[in-house]
Amino acid sequence: MRIATRFASRTAASSMVVAAALALVGFQAAGQTASAATTKASSVVTCTTANTKLTVTEVSRPINHLLLKATNTGSKPCYAYIAPFLRAGADAQAPLSWAEETTPQAVVTLKPGQSAYAGITTYSPDGEGGAKEKTLGVFFTDRKGSATAKEKTLKLPNGGVFFNSAATVTYWQDNAADALSW
Repeated sequence: MRIATRFASRTAASSMVVAAALALVGFQAAGQTASAATTKASSVVTCTTANTKLTVTEVSRPINHLLLKATNTGSKPCYAYIAPFLRAGADAQAPLSWAEETTPQAVVTLKPGQSAYAGITTYSPDGEGGAKEKTLGVFFTDRKGSATAKEKTLKLPNGGVFFNSAATVTYWQDNAADALSW
């Protein structure tokens, strides 16, 4: 019986050593995986006017709309967070409202060369006031929803576009059709 007890104790001790070794290996592997994920996540940057090319074009449908296109010109992927802050005209006092119903399910990630799109409704009969504006100021947003540091001013097509108080912009979308479908 002493032999059986000693054998059982040695077996239990061996099992605990093996379990501890496996736990250590698992912990190290988890640390390496977390480290790799952190490295991968840190290689994606926020889209800004410094790492993207912005263009604005008039579209035939829907009426009273423009399409804003942001193309990643950098060497790293970038996140196009939320929606752009847009300033219609040099004297605009407030940015255009964001169309909350266009919120995508995930942040739009642009690999180098890829584009994100935002649809702009310039006016509606329900809006008030308005004027023909010649420029569009664009700020990207960061992950917290604040404007990034530098504005890019774009010339609007046809020498200017009419905007009134009903003007809005969609959230960034990964394709032009979604940006213009609301």
